[in-house]
Amino acid sequence: MTLGRYPAISLASARTLALETKEGRTAGSVAALAEAYIKSIRANRSAAEAERRLRKDVLPIIGHIPLRDLHRRDITRVIDGKAAPQAARRAFEEVRAMVRWAVARGDLDHNPIDGMKGPPLSKARERVLTEDEIRQLWQRSGELGVECERIVKLCLVTAQRLGEVVGMRRSELDLGRRLWTIPGSRTKNGHPHSVPLTTLALELIRDEFTVSRGNVSDTIYDHQLGLPHWTGHDLRRTALSRMAELGVAPIVLGHIANHRTTTKAGITLGVYVHHAYERERREALELWADRLMGIVEGDTKVVPIRGRNG
Repeated sequence: MTLGRYPAISLASARTLALETKEGRTAGSVAALAEAYIKSIRANRSAAEAERRLRKDVLPIIGHIPLRDLHRRDITRVIDGKAAPQAARRAFEEVRAMVRWAVARGDLDHNPIDGMKGPPLSKARERVLTEDEIRQLWQRSGELGVECERIVKLCLVTAQRLGEVVGMRRSELDLGRRLWTIPGSRTKNGHPHSVPLTTLALELIRDEFTVSRGNVSDTIYDHQLGLPHWTGHDLRRTALSRMAELGVAPIVLGHIANHRTTTKAGITLGVYVHHAYERERREALELWADRLMGIVEGDTKVVPIRGRNG
C-alpha cells in the first residue's frame, strides 16, 4: 500500500498513516498516543496521577483528534475547560510532557505546542479551617463515602499529606508501638517518615484504602460539605497551624510535617543534631487530637502545651 513519497510525507507521518490504515481511525489519534505514553511511564511514582489527569481532563476533549492535526488551539480548549487554575496548569503540563515524549521517539515531526505558555501557577494556598468549619466537616464527612470520610479525618488528625494517607499499607504500621512509618518511596522529599499514632488515629485505621488520591481529590472537589472551598492539603495546613496555636515548637512541627528545610536547616541541625523528637511529636499529636475532639464537641476551652506541662 502506498501512503505517499518521502520527503513529502515524513517517516513519522507515514507511521501514523500506516497505523490509521491498519487499526482504524483512532489509532493515530491523541487517545492512541496517550495509551502508549501511559504505558511508558508506568514505573514512575507520579504515573497514576498523570494517567488520571489525561483520562479525565484531556482525552474527553481532544482524544479524537488525529496527531497530524493537533494544534495549540486544542490545548487551549483543554485549559479553558478547567475552572480551577491549578487543575488547568497540571492538565497543560501533562499534555506538554506527552507531546515532548512523542517528538523524542518520532511519532511527531515537531512539537505543535513548543513555546506555548501554559496558565500561570496559582499562588500558594493559605486556607486554614475555622473551628466551626472543622466541626461541620467532621460531622458531615460521611457524605463523602466511607473510605473518603476516614481519609479526610486521618489527614486532619495526623497532619500528613493526602497521597500518603491514601497509600497507607499494613506493612507500614506498627500497632504495638503505635507508629506509622512511611517509606521514602512514598514521601514528597524521598526520606522515610515516622508518624506517632494517637488513639483517635488508630480508631480510623482499618483496612487498606482501595481508592486513589485522584478519586479522593475529585470527591472533595465535588462535595464541599457546605463549606467555602477547601482541599485535602488544607487539612494538613489546618492541623499544623492549630498545633502551633497550642504552643508546639516549630522544630517539632517540622518533624511532624517531614519538612527537612526546618528539621535539617543549617549546620547545627543538619550535621550535629540527630534527635528525632519522637516523644515531642507524639505529645503534640495527642494534644491536637484532644483539641480536635473538643472542637467537634463544641468545647471552646484551649489547653496549650506549656499549660499541660504545668
